[in-house]
Amino acid sequence: MRMFRTSLIALLFSLSGGGRAAEDNALRTERFESNGVGIGARMLAPEGSTQSGRPAVVLFHGGGWSEGEASWMDAIAKQYATLGFVAVSVEYRLSRDGVTPFDAVADARNAIRWVRRNAARFAIDPEKVVALGTSAGAHLAASTTVFSEDSAGSHSSVPNALILRSPAVSVESSQWFQKLTGGSAQAAAISPTLHVRAGLPPMLLLQGAEDNITLASDARTFCERMHKQGNVCQLKIYPEVGHLFTRNLANREVPDYSSIDRAVSKDASQATMGFLMELGLIENAGAP
Repeated sequence: MRMFRTSLIALLFSLSGGGRAAEDNALRTERFESNGVGIGARMLAPEGSTQSGRPAVVLFHGGGWSEGEASWMDAIAKQYATLGFVAVSVEYRLSRDGVTPFDAVADARNAIRWVRRNAARFAIDPEKVVALGTSAGAHLAASTTVFSEDSAGSHSSVPNALILRSPAVSVESSQWFQKLTGGSAQAAAISPTLHVRAGLPPMLLLQGAEDNITLASDARTFCERMHKQGNVCQLKIYPEVGHLFTRNLANREVPDYSSIDRAVSKDASQATMGFLMELGLIENAGAP
C-alpha cells in the first residue's frame, strides 16, 4: 500500500460519499478512553428517533493510517442515520510521533467496546453493531474481529457484521505498512488475512478489479480463508475500476479519484443494503 497525499485523500472521500457533511444539530462529539488516551467519536443519531434497540455503525476513515479525520465519514454517517442507525465515526490515532497502527487497532477495538458499554445511553442494541471501514480504515474494522479477544473488559470488540470497502486486509508485505509498524514481523502480526479464524461475524467486501493500492487478489484470498473457516464472506469485485471504484486507470501510481464511477458506487451501496437486510439490521428500502 502506498502512502496517500493529504490533498488526494480529501478529494477521494469527498467524491466517494465520505466527505464532511453539513453540520447537523444532532451531530455531537463524545470521547472514550483507549489504553489511557482520550479518543474522539463523532456521533449522529436518527433524526427524531429516541426508541431503544437501534443498530449502530462504527465508521473508520481511510488515509494510509497516517492521514485523515473522523469528519471525512460525516456524509456516510448521515446516510446510515436515515436508515435508523446510530453512526459513530472514530478519531483513531494516526501513525506519527511514535504512534503506530498497533495503537489505531487498539483504538478501533476499544471503540466497539465503548459503544456496547454505553448501549443503554445511546439507545443501541449491543447485538446490532456494524463496523464499516474504507481502505486503511477497513483494515482497522477487520482488526476488531480477526484477532482473539484480550482482557480489556467484559464487552466484546467483535462487531456483529462488517462492511469493508477497498480493504487493506493483506498488509504483511507492504513496505509502507512495515515502516509504520516497525518491521515485517510486526506488519504480519496485524495483517488480517494471516489471522482469519473460525467464528467470525459475516463480512461484505467491495473491491475494484483494477485496484493498484488494495488488490482484488488480496480481497479474494481473505474471503477464501473466511470460507475455509466456515465464516460468511460476501465479495463483490467490480471490473474496470480501481481504488474506491475509480474509472481512469491511466496513471497507476496516483489514482484519479475525480473519476469515481457513480454507477458502481450506487451498486455497492445497494449491495450493502441487501447485506444488512439479510442480517436483519435494516428493514426500510433506503440505500446507504
